[in-house]
This record gives sequence, C-alpha cells and structure tokens, in this order.
Amino acid sequence: MEAYVIEWLSLLLRWLHLIVGIAWIGASFYFVWLDNSLRPPRDEALRRKGVAGELWAVHGGGFYNPQKYLLAPESLPAELHWFKWEAYSTWLTGVALLATLYYFQASSWMLDPSRASLTPGQAVALGITCIAGGWLVYDGLCRLLVDRSALLLGGIYFAFVVGVAWGLTQLISGRAAFVHVGAMIATAMSANVFFRIIPGQRKTVAQMQRGEVPDPAPGKLAKQRSVHNNYLTLPVLFCMISNHYAFIYGHAYAWAGLALILLAGALIRHFFNQRHRGQAQWRYPLAGVALLALVAAWFAPAPGPALAAGPVDFARVQQVVSVRCAACHAEHPTLVAAAPAGILLDTPDRIRALRQRIWVQAVQVRAMPLGNLTHITEDERALLDRWASRGDN
Repeated sequence: MEAYVIEWLSLLLRWLHLIVGIAWIGASFYFVWLDNSLRPPRDEALRRKGVAGELWAVHGGGFYNPQKYLLAPESLPAELHWFKWEAYSTWLTGVALLATLYYFQASSWMLDPSRASLTPGQAVALGITCIAGGWLVYDGLCRLLVDRSALLLGGIYFAFVVGVAWGLTQLISGRAAFVHVGAMIATAMSANVFFRIIPGQRKTVAQMQRGEVPDPAPGKLAKQRSVHNNYLTLPVLFCMISNHYAFIYGHAYAWAGLALILLAGALIRHFFNQRHRGQAQWRYPLAGVALLALVAAWFAPAPGPALAAGPVDFARVQQVVSVRCAACHAEHPTLVAAAPAGILLDTPDRIRALRQRIWVQAVQVRAMPLGNLTHITEDERALLDRWASRGDN
C-alpha cells in the first residue's frame, strides 16, 4: 500500500508541477518576446507619458496594445498584477516531487554502488547541498560580473554547472545526477524571482507611493535576472525529461553529453530572442543542432564483442530476467506498485518482444536494474548481451 500511495503522490505532483511550470515558462517566454518586439510609440502623447515601447497584437478574436514605460508611470494604477506565484508554485511542487521520488526512496533512485559507497542520507544531503549551493554560487557570480561581462558570467556559470554534473555522476546514479543539475538551475531561477526580481519591484512601488522618483537600479537588476531565467529554461526542461532516457544518463560520459545538450538549449534560445528583435542569426540554432547530433553519434551503442559459438539457452535468459527484472516489470510486481513505463517481462513472449530494450537498458547503458537492487551479475549481463546480439530465440 505504501508503494501505491507514493505512485499516486508522484503522479499528482508531476501533473501539478507540469501545470504551474507551463504557466511560469509561458509568462517568461511571453514577456521576453514582448520586450524584444516593442517598438517606440508613434503617438507623441504616449512618449510624453513615458512610454518607451508598445505593441499591437491580435489573439483570440481581440486586439491588444501592451505598453512598457521607460521607468514607471506617473502614478500607480488601482490594480497591479504581480507575476510571482507561477515561479513559486513551480519550485514548491518541484521540490515536493523531488522529495517523493528521490529523497523518500533514495536507496532505489539515488544510490549506485558502482559509483560510490554512500548511504541514503549522504546522497540526500549531497543533493540538497548542490541545490542550495548552486544558488549561492550563481548569485555571487552575478554580483561580481553581471555589470562587467554577461558572456564571462555565462561562461563561468556554465563551467560550474558542468563541474557539478561531473561530480554528481561520480557519486550518485546518473538519473538522480541529471535531475539534481536541473533542480539546481531551477532553484536559481526561482530564487531570482523571490530574492531579486520581486523585491526590486516592491522597492520601485514603495518609492512611487512615497512620491519619489523611482531608482532605475532595481528594475535593471530585475530585467537582467529575468533574461537569465529565459536562457536557463530549455536546459532545465531537458534535465527534467532526461530521467526517461537511460541511454543519456547511463553513458560513461553522461556529464559531458549533458554539458553539450545544455549548451545547445541555450544557443537555440538565444536565436529566438534575437529573432524577436529582428536580428536572427542562423549560426546559433545550427550550432545547437550540431551539438545534439554530436551527442547522438557519440552515445550510439557500440558494436558488441565477438559472439560465442553456439546458441544461447533461452531458459537461462528467462531465469535471469525473472529474477533480476520481473520484480518490477510484471503484472503483479513485488518491488513497486506498478510496472514502470508499463514494461512487462514476466512471460517468454514478452521477453522476446522486448529483446532490444533489454539489451540497451541492462547491457549497453547498464541503467537497469534500477540501482541494481536485484544484484544482477556481470556474467548475467554478458549472457543477455550474447542472447540479444545473436538474435537467438
């Protein structure tokens, strides 16, 4: 019953996380697009009011005319919408989902004895430290470099993220490592909203309420951090979906592949930001696609060793799969509430039908059994390799 409850919690939390994440990302993409698409107003009255840019748009049968002030309007409107709970809700649901899937089940989802001998508590502490420490490093770099060189800031932070990815893949499972890199970046994005963007906007509003001319510095800082969040979105999304693809996180150089994919995401995002300003340069998306193709070619399964003479006894294969795999992948599993991804390996026909998947997951990327909870041996992996490679029945 406990496993069933956890499955329901993870399902509902994942659903809610996706909903609020769409709201946050949609708002982020929209406002960066809006900023890049604004044009100076033609109406002299608008310019006198302090409007720096405006845009006409049509959507859903209606016409819209958003306007952005150079600093702030002369007086505060009666109603002012704050975009903050989209970010807060995304982070809160993400942390709850991370705790449910990984921290409450650290033995299964975070530990990998082939990488390091950690206790569940140590693995959880490592994950939390990376998430919190990642914000401190990022914010410190911003304070030092954001007004000097955005490119230098981005380069150093990228190197830091890659270093964290390398370190985590040496200590915990590849799946948990990728998710924690994403959680670390996502936490920096949410913290930007909570500690930098919203407080700066509150300061501006407070100054206007006192009848003072607003200081432009908080608005500039908020804009910088908002743009950072925009560039970090695609890398975070990849980290969050990567846990479904063991051929990425299970590779010996998973951290390097992740680095190239994160860079590709940032380059592609940069292209769209430029395009919205009418400055599209195709070298950026082409470079991003080239990086993705490089990872795909690099991580392609290597040819198997020379095949042993004679066919493999399928009865031995079925015994290995039954003992090492079917505890999770069966109609009535014993280790989980339901077979992950609906993969069933509890009959000869099902095993034969999923020959390729077994070979990739258990032999090529060695992602299964998860955390090697069922203690599959190297000889058993070799047997599965010979059987799948030969095509024996």
